[in-house]
Parts: sequence; structure tokens; C-alpha cells
Amino acid sequence: MRNYDLEFLKHFTMLIAFLATVTLCLILFAHHLNGDAKRDIDPAAEQRVLNRIAPVGEVYAGATGAAAQADAMKTAAAAAASQVAYGGTMDGSVIFGNLCTGCHTSGAGGAPKLDAAGIGARVAAQGIEMLIKNATTGYSGNVGVMPPKGGNPALTDDQVKATVEWMVSQSK
Repeated sequence: MRNYDLEFLKHFTMLIAFLATVTLCLILFAHHLNGDAKRDIDPAAEQRVLNRIAPVGEVYAGATGAAAQADAMKTAAAAAASQVAYGGTMDGSVIFGNLCTGCHTSGAGGAPKLDAAGIGARVAAQGIEMLIKNATTGYSGNVGVMPPKGGNPALTDDQVKATVEWMVSQSK
């Protein structure tokens, strides 16, 4: 009986060795096929990777760096200027006609009208600097409500000042 056991073990070991060899060959063949496969790169995925690894800032050094920094500042100023309300106009009548007329013509929310009893009285009581401050930072009190910059945060402080000065000039 012992010969049968050894014979079985011999055949079983050969079968296991054969299966291991076939498995190893299939793994190597699959690795070879995978290495030769050409993959198309998804442009959206590539752009996401580039966005993640893009530099956060820039370094400017020497004369070349100073020129590059000046160009960057000029570009940033141009971009900021394009975001200024009403094209950056300092004409108070234009800003008033586009933004302020809704409240200051009807007196809505306690807004003073463009006459001696409205804006004229406020100037006499508070002074033009206080009106400019209230128009710029906003006002909420017992005589009315004024949102900061008339509700348009894109206005510059100079535009608000020009508009208040124009309104005061119209009240006389």
C-alpha cells in the first residue's frame, strides 16, 4: 500500500507544479499585454492634475523679475478696473440715475429727496462728510436706512463721494 501513496504524491506534486507553471506563464503574459496597451489620457483628468500641481504664487528676482512683477501688477489693476461699477465713472449723475434714483426720488426707506428739505437739511444738520461716510459704510437709524454704497459693493469710495457731492449740488 505504501507504493500507492508515494505514486499519488508524485502525481499530485507534478500536477501542482504544472498548474503553478501555467499560472506564472499567464501572469507574465498578462503583464506583457498590459505594458503594450496604449491608453488615451482624459483631458479633463489631465487638467485637474495640472490645476492641483500649479504654483500658488510667483517669485520675482532681479531686473527680469521686476519687469514681470510690474506686468503682473498692471494686469491685476486692469482686471480690478474692469470690475468697478459703471465703468469707473466719477459722474455722480450717471451713478445716481442708475442706482440711487429709486430711493432718493420717491423717499423710500426714509431716503432724503434731492431738494432743500431733503438732502439740503441733512447737509445742514450733519455736514457733507457725515453723509459721505453714511453712504459709504451704510446707515440704519430712526430717520431711515441706507445700505453700504447704495447696495452696490462694486462702487469705489471715490464714486460714492462724487455721487453724494452731485446730490448735494442738486439740492440747492
